[in-house]
Formats: sequence, C-alpha cells, structure tokens
Amino acid sequence: MPYWTSLSQAGLLLISQSQQSHAQSGADILAFVDPLIGTLNGGHVFPGASLPFSMAKAVADTNGDGYQGGFASDGSNITGFSHMHDSGTGGSPSLGNFPLFPQSGCPEDVLDNCLFTKVDRATPRINGTVEAHPGYFAIEMASKVRTEMTVSNHTALYRFTFPEQPSERNTTLSPLILADLTDLPDSRINGSISVDESTGRISGSGSFSPSFGIGSYTAYFCADFSGAKVRDTGVFMNNRAGTEPKNLTVTADGINISPEILPAGAWTRFHAPEGCEIVARVGVSFISVAQACSSAEKEVPTFDFDATHTAAKNAWVDSLGVVSVKPDGVNDSIKTIFWSGLYRASLSPQDYTGENPLWNSTEPYYDSFYCIWDSFRSIHSLITLVDPVSQARMVRSLIDIYRYEGWLPDCRMSLCKGFTQGGSNADVVLAESYLKGITDGIDWATGYKAVVQDAEIEPSNWAVEGRGGLTSWKNLHYIPADDFDPYGVGPFTRSISRTGEYAYDDFCIAEMARGLGNQADYEKYLARSEYWQNLYLASQSSYINATNTNYTGFLQPRYLNGTFGFQDPIFCSPLLNFTSCYLNPDGHETYEGSAWLYTFFAPHDTATLIGLLGGPDTFVKRLDYFHTSGLLYIGDEQGFLNVFLYHYAGRPGKSAERAHYYIPSQFNDTLAGIPGNDDSGAMGSFAALTMMGIFPAAGQDVYFITPPFFEEVSIRNKVIGNVAIIRNIGFDPSYQAIYIQSATLNGTQYTKNWIGHDFFRDGGVLELTLGKNESAWGTREEDLPPSASTRGW
Repeated sequence: MPYWTSLSQAGLLLISQSQQSHAQSGADILAFVDPLIGTLNGGHVFPGASLPFSMAKAVADTNGDGYQGGFASDGSNITGFSHMHDSGTGGSPSLGNFPLFPQSGCPEDVLDNCLFTKVDRATPRINGTVEAHPGYFAIEMASKVRTEMTVSNHTALYRFTFPEQPSERNTTLSPLILADLTDLPDSRINGSISVDESTGRISGSGSFSPSFGIGSYTAYFCADFSGAKVRDTGVFMNNRAGTEPKNLTVTADGINISPEILPAGAWTRFHAPEGCEIVARVGVSFISVAQACSSAEKEVPTFDFDATHTAAKNAWVDSLGVVSVKPDGVNDSIKTIFWSGLYRASLSPQDYTGENPLWNSTEPYYDSFYCIWDSFRSIHSLITLVDPVSQARMVRSLIDIYRYEGWLPDCRMSLCKGFTQGGSNADVVLAESYLKGITDGIDWATGYKAVVQDAEIEPSNWAVEGRGGLTSWKNLHYIPADDFDPYGVGPFTRSISRTGEYAYDDFCIAEMARGLGNQADYEKYLARSEYWQNLYLASQSSYINATNTNYTGFLQPRYLNGTFGFQDPIFCSPLLNFTSCYLNPDGHETYEGSAWLYTFFAPHDTATLIGLLGGPDTFVKRLDYFHTSGLLYIGDEQGFLNVFLYHYAGRPGKSAERAHYYIPSQFNDTLAGIPGNDDSGAMGSFAALTMMGIFPAAGQDVYFITPPFFEEVSIRNKVIGNVAIIRNIGFDPSYQAIYIQSATLNGTQYTKNWIGHDFFRDGGVLELTLGKNESAWGTREEDLPPSASTRGW
C-alpha cells in the first residue's frame, strides 16, 4: 500500500501546508492578474469589475473595433458605463444595457448643451489612466471625470469623481448623469424609463436581441445615487432633453428602428457634490424593476464603494486561491499569463439563479454558455478541477434547460437559444462531469435522457439545438455533403466537422451508458463513435502553393450515393481562405478550420487514427508539419488538443515542446496577448491548464501530463479539501529541461503519460524528474492514453 493512503486528512494538509510555505497564493495572486490582456487584436476580453461567474459585470464601453466585451484598449472613445457584459465573444457585441454617462455640467447651464446621444457624448480617455484588477476597473476621460467601478452579484457600483472646475466652456460644477435605453450592439426593440424627481432614481426596462442566437430578451435596471442633492430630473430623446415628463416609452416605428437613430433615456442633475464625488448604484435583473432595486438595496445598502470592492477582492482570493504555485525563478510575465488565464476562465458561464423569467424551478440557472462548442474543450475541465461546486450547478442548469425547453443547449446567451456550431456538445460536458464524479444535486437519469435525445431525435430547428441529419447518420453512418433532410431545418454545411463531432458526442454518451449499467446503449453508441472513419479518404493528397506536402489521407466530403467529393485540405486554414468556414448560408464542409485540422480529431480513438495515418513515426512527423507549416491556428479552440496528441504516439516530450512554443509566443502578458477571441475564457483556460501540466482530453477522465511551468503546483479540492501536488524535480525556469525522465505518484514509480481525476479528488503528490532530452518515460504502449480500439473503454 502506498504510504500516502495511510495518512490522515489532517496529516495530509499539514504536509501540504509545509510544502507550500513559499508558494504564491492568497492575495499575492491578484497582483499577477491583468484583466486587460486580450483587449486588443480581436481578443474581445471583458476587463471590467466582476465576481466569479457573477451577473453584474461593469466596465467602460467604447466605440471602436473589438468592443464585444465593452472596452477595448484601442484608444477609441468612451460612450458609457454599463453593468452586464460577456467576455471574449466573437460576432456581435453582447449586453451592455442601460449605460450611465456622467458629465460635470451643461455648458452655460443650459440643459440641451449637455450631450445625450452616443455619438455626441463619446469622449476620449486620458492615456495611462486605466486601472483593471479583479473586482475593480477605473478610467479617466478627457472631461476630467474619473470613474471607478466594482460589483456585487447583481449590482454595479460606480464612483464618479468630477473636477472642481469643469473643462467644458462656461460650465459650473452641476453634474448630470444620464441612463440610456440602449445596449452595445444597438439592438433595442422597445424600452421604457422613468426618473423620480425627489430621489433622482432612474429605472427602466428594454427588450433586446441576443448577439449569437434567436429570439429576444427583456432586461431591467434600477439606478440610485448618493453624494449630492438632486437639482432636477427629466428624460431625453434624440439630442434634446426636458424636465417634463418624468417617464418615456419608445418602440420601433417601422422606420427609425435603431436606437442609434432614436436615442432615448432619462437623466438626473445634481448640485455640486461635497468632495466632487457621486456614487451610483445600479441593480440589474431579468425579472422586474422591483427585483433590480431590491437586489441593489440588499447587496449594497449603504453605497459603500470601498467595502464592496474589498468583498469583491476577497471573492477572487477565495476562488483563485484553491491553486497555488512555487514561483521561484519564474519571471513575472509567466506568472501573469498563468493567473490572468485562470481568472478569465472564472468569468463565465454566469450565475443567473433567481433571474430566469422563462420557467419556475428550484434548480440553479446559468447563462452565457458562449458557446459550449468552444468551452467543452478546456473551460469546463478547469472549472471541474478548481470549482466543482460551480461545475455541478452548471450541469444542473443544463439539465434543467432540457427539462423546460426540451433540449440541451449548445450555445445560450441572454435567456435565448444560441446557434449550434457542430455537434451537441453539452453531451461532452455532462459525460466528463459524470465520469469525474460530479454528483452534487445532479439528476443523472434525466441527464442521460437528455444526451440520448440529442443522438436519436432531430429537432425542428437544429440550427439552435440538437443535431441535424440524424436519418443519414443512422443509415449511412456519416453526414453527406448533399444530405436529404426533410425532418428539420438548419444550415446544410459542415458535413466533415459535424461527422467528426457527432462521432465524439456518441462516444461520450457511450461512456455514460456504461457507467449507468446500460450495456446495450454502451455498445450501440461506441459503434457509432467510429463513424468518423467513413469520411476518411486514404488516397487524398495535399498541396501548398502547388507543392506536395507528401502527406496523404484526409477526411473529405461524401455524398448520398457514397462517392467522395473534394475540399482542399488546406482550405479554411491560415494558408487558404482562412475566414470562409463560418455559419455562412453557402458554407463549406468544415467549420472554422481545415480538413487538415479535422482529420486529427478522434480523441476517443486516436490509436486508430494513428494507424490510418501511417503509424506513430509518420503521425508525429505529420503533426510536426501541422504545427510548423502555418496550417494550425491556435486561436480557435479546436487547435488546443493538437498540442498534446503526441502523447498518443508515445512522445509526451513533443507535447511539452509545443506547449512552450505557444506560451509565450501566442499567449503572453501584452494587451494583444491571446491569439484569438477568448470565447468566455477558453484561451485563458488553455493557458492555465497547460501551465499546470495537466491538459484534459475533454469528455474523458484523462489528463495529459507535461511538466508545469512552475517548480510546484497544488490544487485544493474545494469540496473535500484534499490537495493534489505536482512537483518538478530539477526544475529549470529557463525551460531547457522540459522533458520528464521519470515520475512517482505518492512515492511509487509512475510510468503512464496521463492521469485520472481521482488524483485531484483524493489528493497526493506527483513528482516529475526533469531533464534536457526526451526519455523513455511514457512511451510504452501500456503507458499511452486510452483509445477505444486498443486499450478499451
């Protein structure tokens, strides 16, 4: 029996605490979180004030490119300060409803000389004034108005500091704060707003469109103010304002349908505040104005900005503090990449429990699953490690969505159904959570019904849920490029990528079936998981600039009659028509990637894939070529697994090499420090997991082992309290020694190049002895990660 199993829990914790005596943990972590990473170059990161998975997310909104997360570090002007955002999304901006905008006063004290429309009020920032920390954001505008913000779960708190002498012409300090019935993408359908003439409270609601889906949603807000006496109040429309009436309703008139054309809102003007400060408290809700007001009053009853900020910081220390590292010798840039990645992966999905107007339920409700096609690959694996309580609540929420809306979502935002991008990827999230023992409050019988429905029943609109082409899937065993599918509607594209993803989804269902004791379903879905091979064309070659790559065998489109079509294997890679494979109506047969990329996707049976591609040596050379030729774009989540596929070919050292190439060449601590949009923290989770040395095979109970980027990493199980420690022996902070020579688990020799979740559940010590050259460790057939065809599931 290993010595570890004989230790008491108390003894385990004492050893752990001793070993971590010089670790980076607690409040020290926050100094190495930079929320501004990814606010340039299309990262679309939300850098503002948030709590872990909170609904309230406050930041300055800008009007340049790349403002999907509200603020971009591109020098563009500020149009307002709003209270809810998503982070890292592609496509259209999201949320940003009901922004406030402060002005020191109206020139010549004439109300209409204040600026009311987004276009008119857009104000430059003062360079160098941006501050962003967990739970806090601040910026100063050219108007000399400084705005600080922090949040509680449903409330944004703003501290506006005005200049004693406003810079605008002939202006005396008499601050005006407006609230605008708009959102980031200017999608307002209708809205109403009112202002209380005695208290200055502004409240209202509006209906808006989601940024990547169908339908509409209604949001509510309630803004109160402290620090100055109310002078007067009113509403505005277009660029004109008045003190009467005190309420306003706007709807689309069929012509002026855009709030950009028809701005509208309310305002409160104040006498000069003592100390030049006014605090604004904004509650938000998807239920009612009353609930928005009530949440704000309960969460921030005294307008105490500093206390609210301190509580937010403490929440982040508690969240991130389950991980600690020994940072000796590691430069600050590496620490910042790591902790900032871990931080961003804790922004979404967002906890809207108690804020769902669509059905009555006692289950948790999470939103901003944006999108599971992206997040299943690393975000949920990371949350399972560092916050299993939240992961259990998210799974319960997904199952509850199935109960009341009939399907698991593949993407969801703002209470609306988002577009499916490939498979039914919630199946992967549920399967992984089930395999890793996430059980708290989860009805796994209903969860299993939900994933089986994805596999067996085609919805009427598979553009937003479930899978299309299921008749062909069951009968032809692939998705044809010219599919005949009169059973539902959706984009008849992506036949290659959908075939690969449906196969993996079915494998994940097979895993659940086996665990639940359903042998017939296990065998059925395991057999269906091999259907990806039916698009493999062994004779297909690939050329780059008319030069043969000398690699043959690729997934290719196939028709109803069984014959193969052709899509250039490099098409939709960075080398050829990179941006041609999105959800276009005319579409193509792969999605956001090339046939080169999708030919590598068989994570449940990579052993068979390696055989098809010529064996381990050829597979490694081909994978090297994929990484070095410019074909792979690591800024899309399908690229992540390719960094670690070397493990299946018995070359874990090559995976470590690739990890150290992409970090820090593509993932670094600059404002443009991620290679693509963050997709609700996917890029952050990739960096964090890679740097911890435990990247997951998502949907399975498998973590690939590579050396952490620190001498030691420890993860405390938030439920049980056990601590898992990964320690490098012979750690080299110059990263010359990145190859594992040998390993021990709890003092016993360990030769597998992967490890299961029980290590993180039960705790223990994994020690990796490092060297500067590849070794025989983790190379034997029996040491490789499992595949369905060889080592069985």
